[in-house]
Amino acid sequence: MASSSQGPPGGQSFDTFYKELKQVEKRDETLTPKLQIERLLRPGYTYRNLNPYEVLQVDPDLTLEEVKKKFRRMSILVHPDRNPDDCERSQTAFDAVKKAWTVLEDKNTRKACMDVVEEARGRTKMNMEEKKKKLRREGKSSAIEEDDPIHFKKAVNILTMKLFADLERKRQANENKISEDAQKKREKEIEEETKKEKMQEFEKNWEESRQGRVDSWMSFKKGVPGTGGPDKEKKKEKKIKNKYSPIGFRPPKPKPEQR
Repeated sequence: MASSSQGPPGGQSFDTFYKELKQVEKRDETLTPKLQIERLLRPGYTYRNLNPYEVLQVDPDLTLEEVKKKFRRMSILVHPDRNPDDCERSQTAFDAVKKAWTVLEDKNTRKACMDVVEEARGRTKMNMEEKKKKLRREGKSSAIEEDDPIHFKKAVNILTMKLFADLERKRQANENKISEDAQKKREKEIEEETKKEKMQEFEKNWEESRQGRVDSWMSFKKGVPGTGGPDKEKKKEKKIKNKYSPIGFRPPKPKPEQR
């Protein structure tokens, strides 16, 4: 009778899987400060380091106390004081480690991260089932690579990283939208303020010129030359001229003959 329970269809026992997993973790723990810095700053680290479990190299199911121990060891390795020859890069790596611990230390953000991991696990299992169905339809063996716990964990880690990256992109898009909306709102406010200032300036000029308009109108009514009065003088002159004929005198109209 076997001393250990059997694992997935791949035939690998749990004891073997656990042994290999511990070997991987032990190997990672022996990474030198330089190699840890390289790991944390490898291409695509901006998105890779969004996953706090990946940064600290811890299993999501570890207790908070165990994660804290790993954080302390990792922070010492990449601390700038321990890497004076690579101070700038080590500071970036240290900041990533510190941020990862801050996220996992908080109960709410740790739960949010665990939700992402659980979603990745669920999606990976669904993807595995789809692969198996396809193989069965083709008349092939339904055994797939992810049946191996190590490969399953790797697939989950990759998908977890992708989900964290998707969340970050959505967050940035939302921030950009808020920023654009705020910019549009500000532009509208500036436009309204400009219109208001122009209206106030117009009203001010209109009020200041009120007395001038009143004086001009009063002068016009009195017939003062240069203010519209000459029109009346012209009409009066025309009326006098109509009393005379071209020869200087306008004869009276003839009366009808009486019989």
